Amino acid sequence: MFSKKTVVSWTLILTVIFTGVIVGQWGLAKVTGEEHYERLKTFTEVLTLIKKNYVEEVKDKELIYGAIKGMLNSLDPHSSFMTPEVFKEMQVETKGEFGGLGIQIGVKDNMLTVIAPIDDTPAYKAGVKAGDKIIKINAESTKDMSLQDAVSKLRGPKGTTVTITLMRKGWTEPKDMAIVRDIIKIHSIKSKALEDGIGYVKITQFQEQTSEDLASALKNLEKEKITSLVLDLRNNPGGLLESSVDIASQFLPSGKLIVYIKGREGDKKDYHTREEKAHYSYPMVVLVNEGSASASEIVAGALKDHSRAIVIGTKTFGKGSVQTVIPLTDGSGLRLTTAKYYTPKGTSIQATGITPDIIVKPKTKKGTKHAVIREKDLENHLGNDSMKDKKPEDKEQEEDAEAAEDMSEEEDVQLQRAIDVLKTWKVFKGLQKAG
Repeated sequence: MFSKKTVVSWTLILTVIFTGVIVGQWGLAKVTGEEHYERLKTFTEVLTLIKKNYVEEVKDKELIYGAIKGMLNSLDPHSSFMTPEVFKEMQVETKGEFGGLGIQIGVKDNMLTVIAPIDDTPAYKAGVKAGDKIIKINAESTKDMSLQDAVSKLRGPKGTTVTITLMRKGWTEPKDMAIVRDIIKIHSIKSKALEDGIGYVKITQFQEQTSEDLASALKNLEKEKITSLVLDLRNNPGGLLESSVDIASQFLPSGKLIVYIKGREGDKKDYHTREEKAHYSYPMVVLVNEGSASASEIVAGALKDHSRAIVIGTKTFGKGSVQTVIPLTDGSGLRLTTAKYYTPKGTSIQATGITPDIIVKPKTKKGTKHAVIREKDLENHLGNDSMKDKKPEDKEQEEDAEAAEDMSEEEDVQLQRAIDVLKTWKVFKGLQKAG
């Protein structure tokens, strides 16, 4: 089980669905006030009528669970109810291994929508694209299907097949896509040495072991005599918040503020880099895109705010809320949005994302543009209070990213721009160092 201090950062996805989740035990507040009792009276009245008059017998548990799911679904996209089975799965997911397809999903225009496929997963290899509408799962319509129910239906044992019916912009009719489930092992770190002493590290997800894996990868790159680094956070949906703090701690001095969270009552909790922890100080570029969410945005935002790295790419996803996971007595769990997180300079990225220092759109092949899904596109998403008095950004910038096809290192214009920046780092030598 999770401890009270375990904090998880999460974007609703099929593989690792985490964005700023605090797991702990909460007491149930007593219901007070005549109005509350009246509402509960209405609920029990409906429950009694269904039990007595519905055409078929219905189990109490199914009715109660259904009511709770509906209650949570009326809130923001990241609050939800987890059955005991789903709650157990969530605890397994933090380890980075489970059965499934490997796609991030959300709800847009009341339709189940692919946010992005995860690299090297069955969905990615099958050709699922960002923006695809999931019309059916195994011939069952997804209309009014909750995200949690969709996740449960898409997951399954390795080797079994699930058929999803997709509709894509430009298609004249939906198409069925049969995909064989696999054990989704998210290898969170990929690294290699590039030209001119430039190291490259891609973090695909923030797991329990990611910080240790990064430290190992950097030590190996040091043997290659690297003098600068590209940190690639593109299409990284998030993961453990504590892992993101550990990652940032490897590039910033001890005691630096990485992120803070603030609840409805204004209560604030700070997360700093680890004390007395060695850190790397060579020049850095961080790559981000619309698939960079939650913990990825925390790291990118911290490095940007502390002038530690140049951020290149397209605007990030914009997942800036915190969920508290509360175990319930029957083994089920409640995931409730309880706070928002802020970058060191006090910026909330909720529904706005992080705008890179240098915006570089990916290279796309003719006729391969795909819809971009961000937090602001999800149904019932929370707003950003800090943006109330600001003018909306230019529409072209809001739609600045397009899903890119598989490409070689040479075709990856964002990576090439990062390499160019590092090659000419002396231009940015006036960049204030954190310290």
